[in-house]
Amino acid sequence: MTADDSETGLLAPGWVGSPAAQATGDAAWLQALLDAETALTRAQAALGLAPAEAAEAVTQAADPARYDLRSLAERARAGGNPVIPLVADLTAAVGEPHGTYVHRGATSQDILDTAAMLVAARALEPALTDFDRTERALAQLAAAHRDTPMPGRTLTQHAVPTTFGLKAAGWRSMVLDARDRIARVHEALPVQLGGAAGTLASFREYGAQDADALTSAYARELGLTAPPLPWHTLRTPVADLASCLAFTAGAFGRIAEDVLTLSRTEIGEVAEGSGGGSSAMPHKTNPVRATLLAAAARRAPQLAATLYGSLAAGDERPASAWHAEWEPLRDLLRLTGGVARDTAELSEGLRVNAEAMRRNLDLTGGLIVSERLSTALAPRLGHTRAKELLTDLARRTCTEGLPLKQLLAQEPELKEMNLAALMDPASYTGFAGALTDRALERR
Repeated sequence: MTADDSETGLLAPGWVGSPAAQATGDAAWLQALLDAETALTRAQAALGLAPAEAAEAVTQAADPARYDLRSLAERARAGGNPVIPLVADLTAAVGEPHGTYVHRGATSQDILDTAAMLVAARALEPALTDFDRTERALAQLAAAHRDTPMPGRTLTQHAVPTTFGLKAAGWRSMVLDARDRIARVHEALPVQLGGAAGTLASFREYGAQDADALTSAYARELGLTAPPLPWHTLRTPVADLASCLAFTAGAFGRIAEDVLTLSRTEIGEVAEGSGGGSSAMPHKTNPVRATLLAAAARRAPQLAATLYGSLAAGDERPASAWHAEWEPLRDLLRLTGGVARDTAELSEGLRVNAEAMRRNLDLTGGLIVSERLSTALAPRLGHTRAKELLTDLARRTCTEGLPLKQLLAQEPELKEMNLAALMDPASYTGFAGALTDRALERR
Protein backbone atom coordinates (compact mmCIF):
# COMPACT_ATOMS: atom_id res chain seq x y z
CA MET A 1 0.00 0.00 0.00
CA THR A 2 1.50 3.33 -1.04
CA ALA A 3 1.16 6.64 0.75
CA ASP A 4 -1.50 7.74 -1.74
CA ASP A 5 -3.68 4.62 -1.63
CA SER A 6 -6.04 6.18 0.91
CA GLU A 7 -6.66 9.08 -1.47
CA THR A 8 -7.81 7.22 -4.57
CA GLY A 9 -11.38 8.36 -3.93
CA LEU A 10 -12.85 4.88 -4.35
CA LEU A 11 -15.90 5.81 -2.26
CA ALA A 12 -15.96 9.48 -3.24
CA PRO A 13 -17.20 9.81 -6.84
CA GLY A 14 -18.46 13.28 -5.98
CA TRP A 15 -14.95 14.74 -5.82
CA VAL A 16 -12.58 12.19 -7.30
CA GLY A 17 -10.67 13.55 -10.28
CA SER A 18 -11.67 17.13 -9.56
CA PRO A 19 -9.15 19.96 -9.28
CA ALA A 20 -10.07 20.16 -5.59
CA ALA A 21 -8.99 16.54 -5.10
CA GLN A 22 -5.48 17.33 -6.23
CA ALA A 23 -5.41 20.65 -4.37
CA THR A 24 -6.32 19.03 -1.04
CA GLY A 25 -4.41 15.75 -1.12
CA ASP A 26 -1.58 14.89 1.25
CA ALA A 27 0.97 15.99 -1.35
CA ALA A 28 -0.78 19.36 -1.64
CA TRP A 29 -0.77 19.77 2.13
CA LEU A 30 2.93 18.94 2.24
CA GLN A 31 3.56 21.56 -0.43
CA ALA A 32 1.55 24.14 1.51
CA LEU A 33 3.42 23.37 4.75
CA LEU A 34 6.75 23.76 2.99
CA ASP A 35 5.56 26.96 1.33
CA ALA A 36 4.57 28.33 4.74
CA GLU A 37 7.97 27.49 6.20
CA THR A 38 10.00 28.92 3.33
CA ALA A 39 7.86 32.08 3.21
CA LEU A 40 8.53 32.68 6.88
CA THR A 41 12.28 32.57 6.38
CA ARG A 42 12.05 34.77 3.29
CA ALA A 43 9.88 37.30 5.15
CA GLN A 44 12.45 37.52 7.94
CA ALA A 45 15.21 37.91 5.40
CA ALA A 46 13.30 40.71 3.68
CA LEU A 47 13.24 42.58 6.99
CA GLY A 48 16.90 41.94 7.75
CA LEU A 49 16.11 39.38 10.47
CA ALA A 50 17.79 36.53 8.62
CA PRO A 51 20.51 36.39 5.96
CA ALA A 52 19.40 36.16 2.35
CA GLU A 53 21.51 33.02 2.05
CA ALA A 54 19.37 31.34 4.70
CA ALA A 55 16.19 32.13 2.80
CA GLU A 56 17.73 30.68 -0.35
CA ALA A 57 18.93 27.57 1.45
CA VAL A 58 15.53 26.89 3.03
CA THR A 59 13.75 27.45 -0.27
CA GLN A 60 16.05 25.03 -2.09
CA ALA A 61 15.65 22.38 0.60
CA ALA A 62 11.83 22.61 0.49
CA ASP A 63 11.41 20.26 -2.47
CA PRO A 64 8.42 18.00 -1.62
CA ALA A 65 10.07 15.07 -3.37
CA ARG A 66 12.67 14.98 -0.60
CA TYR A 67 10.11 14.18 2.11
CA ASP A 68 8.37 10.90 2.92
CA LEU A 69 4.66 11.49 3.45
CA ARG A 70 4.06 8.22 5.22
CA SER A 71 6.97 8.78 7.59
CA LEU A 72 5.72 12.29 8.37
CA ALA A 73 2.22 10.97 9.02
CA GLU A 74 3.42 8.24 11.34
CA ARG A 75 5.77 10.54 13.26
CA ALA A 76 3.02 13.19 13.59
CA ARG A 77 1.40 11.01 16.25
CA ALA A 78 4.13 11.84 18.73
CA GLY A 79 3.47 15.58 18.75
CA GLY A 80 -0.11 15.57 17.47
CA ASN A 81 0.59 17.37 14.18
CA PRO A 82 2.77 16.91 11.07
CA VAL A 83 4.66 20.19 11.39
CA ILE A 84 6.96 18.91 14.12
CA PRO A 85 8.50 16.05 12.11
CA LEU A 86 8.53 18.17 8.95
CA VAL A 87 10.53 20.92 10.69
CA ALA A 88 13.03 18.32 11.85
CA ASP A 89 13.42 16.94 8.31
CA LEU A 90 13.57 20.38 6.71
CA THR A 91 16.16 21.57 9.22
CA ALA A 92 18.30 18.52 8.49
CA ALA A 93 17.92 19.08 4.74
CA VAL A 94 19.06 22.72 5.05
CA GLY A 95 21.98 21.74 7.24
CA GLU A 96 24.63 24.07 8.57
CA PRO A 97 24.95 26.99 8.84
CA HIS A 98 21.41 27.97 7.92
CA GLY A 99 19.31 25.20 9.47
CA THR A 100 18.71 27.31 12.56
CA TYR A 101 16.60 29.72 10.47
CA VAL A 102 14.00 27.05 9.70
CA HIS A 103 10.77 27.72 11.60
CA ARG A 104 12.54 30.39 13.67
CA GLY A 105 10.15 32.05 16.08
CA ALA A 106 7.08 30.14 14.89
CA THR A 107 4.88 27.54 16.51
CA SER A 108 3.40 24.52 14.76
CA GLN A 109 -0.02 26.10 14.59
CA ASP A 110 1.36 29.11 12.73
CA ILE A 111 2.54 26.86 9.95
CA LEU A 112 -0.40 24.47 9.83
CA ASP A 113 -3.02 27.23 9.94
CA THR A 114 -1.20 29.13 7.21
CA ALA A 115 -0.94 25.96 5.14
CA ALA A 116 -4.67 25.39 5.61
CA MET A 117 -5.39 28.81 4.19
CA LEU A 118 -3.07 28.11 1.24
CA VAL A 119 -4.80 24.80 0.56
CA ALA A 120 -8.19 26.51 0.73
CA ALA A 121 -7.07 29.27 -1.63
CA ARG A 122 -5.72 26.78 -4.16
CA ALA A 123 -8.80 24.54 -3.96
CA LEU A 124 -11.26 27.39 -4.37
CA GLU A 125 -9.69 28.95 -7.46
CA PRO A 126 -10.85 26.23 -9.90
CA ALA A 127 -14.20 26.06 -8.12
CA LEU A 128 -14.78 29.73 -8.90
CA THR A 129 -14.04 29.01 -12.56
CA ASP A 130 -16.64 26.24 -12.52
CA PHE A 131 -19.15 28.63 -10.93
CA ASP A 132 -18.71 30.89 -13.95
CA ARG A 133 -19.40 27.96 -16.28
CA THR A 134 -22.54 27.11 -14.36
CA GLU A 135 -23.76 30.70 -14.28
CA ARG A 136 -23.40 31.04 -18.04
CA ALA A 137 -25.17 27.75 -18.76
CA LEU A 138 -28.08 28.57 -16.46
CA ALA A 139 -28.40 32.08 -17.90
CA GLN A 140 -28.74 30.55 -21.36
CA LEU A 141 -31.38 28.10 -20.13
CA ALA A 142 -33.32 30.85 -18.37
CA ALA A 143 -33.30 33.09 -21.43
CA ALA A 144 -34.20 30.29 -23.83
CA HIS A 145 -37.10 29.15 -21.65
CA ARG A 146 -38.23 32.52 -20.34
CA ASP A 147 -41.82 31.78 -21.35
CA THR A 148 -41.84 27.97 -21.31
CA PRO A 149 -44.75 27.08 -19.01
CA MET A 150 -44.53 24.22 -16.56
CA PRO A 151 -46.35 23.13 -13.41
CA GLY A 152 -45.30 24.93 -10.27
CA ARG A 153 -45.14 22.45 -7.42
CA THR A 154 -45.59 23.11 -3.71
CA LEU A 155 -45.43 20.42 -1.03
CA THR A 156 -44.92 17.91 -3.90
CA GLN A 157 -48.26 18.78 -5.60
CA HIS A 158 -49.18 20.89 -8.61
CA ALA A 159 -49.90 24.42 -7.44
CA VAL A 160 -50.08 27.09 -10.18
CA PRO A 161 -48.18 27.38 -13.46
CA THR A 162 -44.69 28.84 -13.57
CA THR A 163 -41.99 28.88 -16.24
CA PHE A 164 -38.83 26.89 -16.58
CA GLY A 165 -37.03 30.15 -17.28
CA LEU A 166 -37.88 31.42 -13.80
CA LYS A 167 -36.78 28.14 -12.26
CA ALA A 168 -33.43 28.25 -14.05
CA ALA A 169 -33.03 31.92 -13.12
CA GLY A 170 -33.59 30.95 -9.49
CA TRP A 171 -30.94 28.26 -9.72
CA ARG A 172 -28.54 30.79 -11.19
CA SER A 173 -29.29 33.25 -8.40
CA MET A 174 -28.17 30.72 -5.80
CA VAL A 175 -25.05 29.94 -7.82
CA LEU A 176 -24.18 33.64 -7.79
CA ASP A 177 -24.91 33.82 -4.05
CA ALA A 178 -22.46 30.97 -3.50
CA ARG A 179 -19.89 32.50 -5.85
CA ASP A 180 -20.01 35.85 -4.09
CA ARG A 181 -19.66 34.30 -0.65
CA ILE A 182 -16.74 32.12 -1.66
CA ALA A 183 -15.05 34.98 -3.52
CA ARG A 184 -15.22 37.21 -0.42
CA VAL A 185 -13.76 34.52 1.81
CA HIS A 186 -11.15 33.58 -0.78
CA GLU A 187 -9.90 37.15 -0.99
CA ALA A 188 -9.58 37.45 2.79
CA LEU A 189 -7.79 34.19 3.68
CA PRO A 190 -5.10 35.15 6.22
CA VAL A 191 -1.70 33.92 7.26
CA GLN A 192 -1.22 32.88 10.86
CA LEU A 193 1.73 34.24 12.82
CA GLY A 194 1.72 34.50 16.57
CA GLY A 195 4.49 32.40 18.01
CA ALA A 196 4.06 30.21 21.05
CA ALA A 197 1.13 32.07 22.62
CA GLY A 198 0.07 34.72 20.13
CA THR A 199 2.43 37.49 21.30
CA LEU A 200 5.19 37.09 18.66
CA ALA A 201 7.61 37.34 21.59
CA SER A 202 10.30 35.18 20.02
CA PHE A 203 10.25 37.23 16.83
CA ARG A 204 10.90 40.33 18.90
CA GLU A 205 13.83 38.60 20.55
CA TYR A 206 15.19 37.81 17.12
CA GLY A 207 15.14 41.50 16.23
CA ALA A 208 11.66 42.24 14.83
CA GLN A 209 10.74 45.85 15.51
CA ASP A 210 7.17 45.78 14.23
CA ALA A 211 4.74 42.87 14.44
CA ASP A 212 2.61 44.25 11.61
CA ALA A 213 5.59 44.58 9.30
CA LEU A 214 6.62 40.97 9.84
CA THR A 215 3.10 39.60 9.40
CA SER A 216 2.57 41.69 6.28
CA ALA A 217 5.84 40.52 4.79
CA TYR A 218 4.83 36.93 5.49
CA ALA A 219 1.45 37.47 3.86
CA ARG A 220 3.02 39.03 0.78
CA GLU A 221 5.28 36.03 0.31
CA LEU A 222 2.24 33.75 0.19
CA GLY A 223 -0.38 35.89 -1.52
CA LEU A 224 -2.61 35.80 1.55
CA THR A 225 -3.83 38.65 3.77
CA ALA A 226 -2.31 39.93 7.00
CA PRO A 227 -4.76 39.55 9.91
CA PRO A 228 -5.03 42.26 12.59
CA LEU A 229 -4.28 39.69 15.31
CA PRO A 230 -2.96 36.15 15.56
CA TRP A 231 -6.03 33.90 15.40
CA HIS A 232 -4.88 30.77 17.19
CA THR A 233 -8.10 30.78 19.21
CA LEU A 234 -10.00 33.34 17.13
CA ARG A 235 -11.22 30.92 14.48
CA THR A 236 -13.21 33.31 12.32
CA PRO A 237 -11.31 32.40 9.12
CA VAL A 238 -12.20 28.73 9.51
CA ALA A 239 -15.79 29.50 10.44
CA ASP A 240 -16.10 31.73 7.38
CA LEU A 241 -14.85 28.88 5.23
CA ALA A 242 -17.31 26.49 6.88
CA SER A 243 -20.16 28.87 6.16
CA CYS A 244 -19.51 29.51 2.48
CA LEU A 245 -18.60 25.90 1.72
CA ALA A 246 -21.67 24.45 3.42
CA PHE A 247 -23.86 27.09 1.78
CA THR A 248 -22.48 26.18 -1.63
CA ALA A 249 -23.14 22.49 -1.15
CA GLY A 250 -26.68 23.20 0.02
CA ALA A 251 -27.44 25.72 -2.72
CA PHE A 252 -26.24 23.40 -5.46
CA GLY A 253 -28.01 20.51 -3.76
CA ARG A 254 -31.21 22.50 -4.13
CA ILE A 255 -30.67 22.50 -7.91
CA ALA A 256 -30.03 18.78 -7.77
CA GLU A 257 -33.28 18.09 -5.93
CA ASP A 258 -35.23 19.85 -8.67
CA VAL A 259 -33.43 17.86 -11.36
CA LEU A 260 -34.03 14.60 -9.51
CA THR A 261 -37.74 15.35 -9.28
CA LEU A 262 -38.20 16.65 -12.80
CA SER A 263 -36.24 13.79 -14.37
CA ARG A 264 -38.45 11.09 -12.86
CA THR A 265 -39.84 8.76 -15.54
CA GLU A 266 -43.44 9.81 -14.95
CA ILE A 267 -42.53 13.53 -15.08
CA GLY A 268 -39.78 13.65 -17.70
CA GLU A 269 -39.43 17.43 -17.86
CA VAL A 270 -35.62 17.47 -17.78
CA ALA A 271 -32.83 14.96 -18.25
CA GLU A 272 -29.11 14.97 -17.67
CA GLY A 273 -27.11 15.22 -20.85
CA SER A 274 -25.16 12.05 -20.08
CA GLY A 275 -26.77 10.13 -17.27
CA GLY A 276 -25.30 7.06 -15.65
CA GLY A 277 -26.22 3.44 -16.25
CA SER A 278 -27.43 0.71 -13.94
CA SER A 279 -25.57 -2.49 -13.10
CA ALA A 280 -28.80 -4.49 -13.41
CA MET A 281 -31.24 -2.57 -15.64
CA PRO A 282 -30.01 -1.77 -19.16
CA HIS A 283 -32.86 0.68 -19.84
CA LYS A 284 -31.94 3.12 -17.09
CA THR A 285 -30.19 6.46 -17.52
CA ASN A 286 -29.76 7.68 -13.99
CA PRO A 287 -29.35 11.37 -13.01
CA VAL A 288 -25.93 10.69 -11.54
CA ARG A 289 -24.63 14.27 -11.39
CA ALA A 290 -27.72 15.39 -9.48
CA THR A 291 -27.46 12.38 -7.19
CA LEU A 292 -23.89 13.23 -6.22
CA LEU A 293 -24.79 16.88 -5.67
CA ALA A 294 -27.66 15.94 -3.39
CA ALA A 295 -25.39 13.58 -1.46
CA ALA A 296 -22.84 16.36 -0.92
CA ALA A 297 -25.58 18.67 0.35
CA ARG A 298 -26.43 16.09 3.00
CA ARG A 299 -22.85 15.71 4.19
CA ALA A 300 -21.74 19.32 4.25
CA PRO A 301 -23.78 20.61 7.23
CA GLN A 302 -22.30 18.00 9.58
CA LEU A 303 -18.76 18.81 8.47
CA ALA A 304 -19.43 22.52 8.96
CA ALA A 305 -20.87 21.80 12.39
CA THR A 306 -17.53 20.37 13.52
CA LEU A 307 -15.76 23.52 12.34
CA TYR A 308 -18.30 25.72 14.09
CA GLY A 309 -17.86 23.64 17.23
CA SER A 310 -14.16 24.44 17.14
CA LEU A 311 -14.91 28.14 17.62
CA ALA A 312 -14.95 27.35 21.33
CA ALA A 313 -11.17 27.18 21.48
CA GLY A 314 -9.70 27.93 24.89
CA ASP A 315 -6.52 29.46 26.24
CA GLU A 316 -4.02 31.12 23.92
CA ARG A 317 -3.71 27.97 21.85
CA PRO A 318 -6.27 25.17 22.05
CA ALA A 319 -6.09 21.49 22.71
CA SER A 320 -8.33 19.43 20.40
CA ALA A 321 -10.44 22.26 18.91
CA TRP A 322 -7.72 23.11 16.40
CA HIS A 323 -6.94 19.46 15.71
CA ALA A 324 -10.61 18.69 15.05
CA GLU A 325 -10.69 21.10 12.11
CA TRP A 326 -8.22 19.56 9.69
CA GLU A 327 -10.13 16.60 8.25
CA PRO A 328 -13.61 18.18 8.02
CA LEU A 329 -12.12 21.28 6.41
CA ARG A 330 -10.40 19.14 3.80
CA ASP A 331 -13.59 17.14 3.24
CA LEU A 332 -15.62 20.32 2.81
CA LEU A 333 -13.14 21.73 0.31
CA ARG A 334 -13.25 18.48 -1.63
CA LEU A 335 -17.04 18.32 -1.57
CA THR A 336 -17.33 21.90 -2.74
CA GLY A 337 -14.81 21.40 -5.52
CA GLY A 338 -16.67 18.31 -6.68
CA VAL A 339 -20.00 20.10 -6.41
CA ALA A 340 -18.70 22.99 -8.53
CA ARG A 341 -17.44 20.63 -11.22
CA ASP A 342 -20.55 18.45 -11.30
CA THR A 343 -22.97 21.39 -11.32
CA ALA A 344 -21.16 22.90 -14.28
CA GLU A 345 -21.39 19.60 -16.16
CA LEU A 346 -25.04 19.17 -15.18
CA SER A 347 -26.01 22.69 -16.24
CA GLU A 348 -24.15 22.60 -19.54
CA GLY A 349 -25.69 19.27 -20.54
CA LEU A 350 -29.21 19.58 -19.13
CA ARG A 351 -31.96 18.70 -21.64
CA VAL A 352 -35.33 20.41 -21.27
CA ASN A 353 -38.53 18.74 -22.50
CA ALA A 354 -40.98 21.59 -23.04
CA GLU A 355 -43.57 19.19 -24.46
CA ALA A 356 -43.58 17.16 -21.25
CA MET A 357 -43.96 20.36 -19.25
CA ARG A 358 -46.98 21.37 -21.32
CA ARG A 359 -48.45 17.87 -21.09
CA ASN A 360 -48.04 17.82 -17.31
CA LEU A 361 -49.88 21.13 -17.01
CA ASP A 362 -53.02 19.26 -18.08
CA LEU A 363 -52.67 16.36 -15.65
CA THR A 364 -55.13 17.81 -13.16
CA GLY A 365 -57.83 18.46 -15.73
CA GLY A 366 -57.60 22.22 -15.37
CA LEU A 367 -57.32 22.41 -11.59
CA ILE A 368 -53.90 24.04 -11.89
CA VAL A 369 -55.66 27.33 -12.73
CA SER A 370 -58.26 27.11 -9.96
CA GLU A 371 -56.67 30.06 -8.15
CA ARG A 372 -57.16 32.19 -11.26
CA LEU A 373 -60.73 30.99 -11.64
CA SER A 374 -61.49 31.84 -8.04
CA THR A 375 -60.37 35.40 -8.66
CA ALA A 376 -62.24 35.66 -11.96
CA LEU A 377 -65.52 34.19 -10.70
CA ALA A 378 -65.73 36.16 -7.47
CA PRO A 379 -67.04 39.40 -9.08
CA ARG A 380 -69.78 37.42 -10.87
CA LEU A 381 -70.77 34.93 -8.18
CA GLY A 382 -69.48 36.50 -4.99
CA HIS A 383 -66.43 35.25 -3.11
CA THR A 384 -68.23 32.63 -1.02
CA ARG A 385 -70.24 31.17 -3.90
CA ALA A 386 -67.20 31.09 -6.18
CA LYS A 387 -65.15 29.22 -3.59
CA GLU A 388 -67.93 26.73 -2.88
CA LEU A 389 -68.50 26.07 -6.58
CA LEU A 390 -64.85 25.55 -7.40
CA THR A 391 -64.35 23.30 -4.36
CA ASP A 392 -67.26 21.12 -5.50
CA LEU A 393 -66.16 21.01 -9.13
CA ALA A 394 -62.57 20.25 -8.13
CA ARG A 395 -63.84 17.27 -6.17
CA ARG A 396 -65.85 16.07 -9.15
CA THR A 397 -62.88 16.53 -11.46
CA CYS A 398 -60.85 14.25 -9.23
CA THR A 399 -63.54 11.63 -8.57
CA GLU A 400 -65.34 11.57 -11.94
CA GLY A 401 -62.38 12.24 -14.18
CA LEU A 402 -64.17 15.07 -15.99
CA PRO A 403 -62.21 18.16 -17.08
CA LEU A 404 -62.89 21.23 -14.98
CA LYS A 405 -63.64 23.23 -18.12
CA GLN A 406 -66.46 20.85 -19.04
CA LEU A 407 -67.98 21.07 -15.60
CA LEU A 408 -67.75 24.85 -15.55
CA ALA A 409 -69.45 25.06 -18.94
CA GLN A 410 -72.47 23.28 -17.46
CA GLU A 411 -73.05 26.04 -14.92
CA PRO A 412 -75.77 28.46 -16.13
CA GLU A 413 -74.17 31.39 -14.31
CA LEU A 414 -71.03 31.05 -16.40
CA LYS A 415 -72.47 30.68 -19.89
CA GLU A 416 -71.19 34.04 -21.10
CA MET A 417 -67.66 33.73 -19.73
CA ASN A 418 -64.63 33.07 -21.94
CA LEU A 419 -63.54 29.97 -20.05
CA ALA A 420 -61.02 28.88 -22.69
CA ALA A 421 -58.86 31.96 -22.13
CA LEU A 422 -59.10 31.67 -18.36
CA MET A 423 -58.12 28.03 -18.37
CA ASP A 424 -54.98 28.28 -20.50
CA PRO A 425 -52.17 27.55 -18.02
CA ALA A 426 -49.61 29.22 -20.27
CA SER A 427 -51.36 32.55 -19.82
CA TYR A 428 -51.31 32.33 -16.01
CA THR A 429 -47.62 32.62 -15.16
CA GLY A 430 -47.88 36.01 -13.51
CA PHE A 431 -44.70 38.08 -13.72
CA ALA A 432 -42.49 35.04 -14.33
CA GLY A 433 -41.05 36.51 -17.51
CA ALA A 434 -40.29 39.87 -15.94
CA LEU A 435 -38.80 38.24 -12.85
CA THR A 436 -36.57 36.13 -15.07
CA ASP A 437 -35.41 39.19 -16.94
CA ARG A 438 -34.61 40.97 -13.70
CA ALA A 439 -32.71 37.99 -12.33
CA LEU A 440 -30.59 37.81 -15.47
CA GLU A 441 -29.47 41.41 -15.02
CA ARG A 442 -27.35 40.30 -12.07
CA ARG A 443 -23.73 39.70 -12.84
